[in-house]
Amino acid sequence: MPAIIPPSIIPIDDPDDPRIAAYRDVKERDLVGREGRFIAEGAVVLRTLLTASRHETLSLLIADKRIAGLAPMLEALPPAVPVYSARQEVLDAIAGFPLHRGILGLGRAAAMPEPDALLGALGPRATVLVLCGIGNHDNVGGIFRNAAAFGVDVVLLDSGCCDPLYRKAIRVSVGAALRVPFLRIPAGTDPVALLERHGFAVLSLSPAGAVTLAGLRRPERAALLLGSEGPGLPASVLARTRTVRIPMAPDFDSLNVATTSGIVLHHLAFMAEPDSGLG
Repeated sequence: MPAIIPPSIIPIDDPDDPRIAAYRDVKERDLVGREGRFIAEGAVVLRTLLTASRHETLSLLIADKRIAGLAPMLEALPPAVPVYSARQEVLDAIAGFPLHRGILGLGRAAAMPEPDALLGALGPRATVLVLCGIGNHDNVGGIFRNAAAFGVDVVLLDSGCCDPLYRKAIRVSVGAALRVPFLRIPAGTDPVALLERHGFAVLSLSPAGAVTLAGLRRPERAALLLGSEGPGLPASVLARTRTVRIPMAPDFDSLNVATTSGIVLHHLAFMAEPDSGLG
C-alpha cells in the first residue's frame, strides 16, 4: 500500500527536479563544499537541526515511508521551510547512493564571529577546545560529540582541520556539530597568543606532558589544544603551554584523538579541583 503524503508535503517524482538540486549527488558535492550550506542526515540529526541548532534550516527531503513517523516534528516547522518527499528509489537516485535512513535536511551555516569577539564574550569560567590539523571527519565528529557532552563553550579550528559541517562529521557527532559554537581561525593566527590575550590558561596534550591528567587542577578559563594523530602539536606550541599527559600501559603512548578529548574534557568538567591559575 503506498504511503499517504499530507497535502503540505511536496512530492518529487523526478530526480532531476530543480527544486531538489541541492540534494543531488550528496557524496561528491560534500567533497567540494556547498557554498555555506550543509546536509544533515537521519532522524536524530534532523531533530537537532530543527530544535537545537545554531544554523538555519532551508528545506527537507524525506522518503515517503518516513513521513508519518516524523509528523510531529514536521508540523512544528515554519511554513517557509519546504518539505519534499520521494519514493525510496527516487531518493536514492537524487542522493547518488542508497539512502537507508531516508531523511535529509539542507541547512545554511551561521555566520562566524571574529575570534576576539567570541572569546571576549565568554563568561569568567569557560572551556575552549582548539583543534590543530585534525583532518579526519570521524575524529572531528567524535570530538564535537564529546564537546557537547562536557560543556565546551566554543571549538576553534585551524586551517588544517576538516569541516565539522561535512555530512559524515555531523552524523558521527549525532548532531553536536550543529549545537556547539565553533569558528575557524585564520591561517597564520597564533592560537596560544589569541587565547592568552583573553585570559585562558592553555593546556596541550602530549605523551611527554609535564603533569599527569589526574594532577591537573581546573583553571577558570581553560583552553585545551589537540593535535593530529601522529605528528601531534608542534614543539613550538608545546614549549609555550602547560603540557598534560594521560598515563597508559607500558610501551604504549597513543590514543585516538577523539578518545583523548573525551577523557580530558570529562576531567575538566567533573574531576579537576578548581584553581585560579596553573602556577
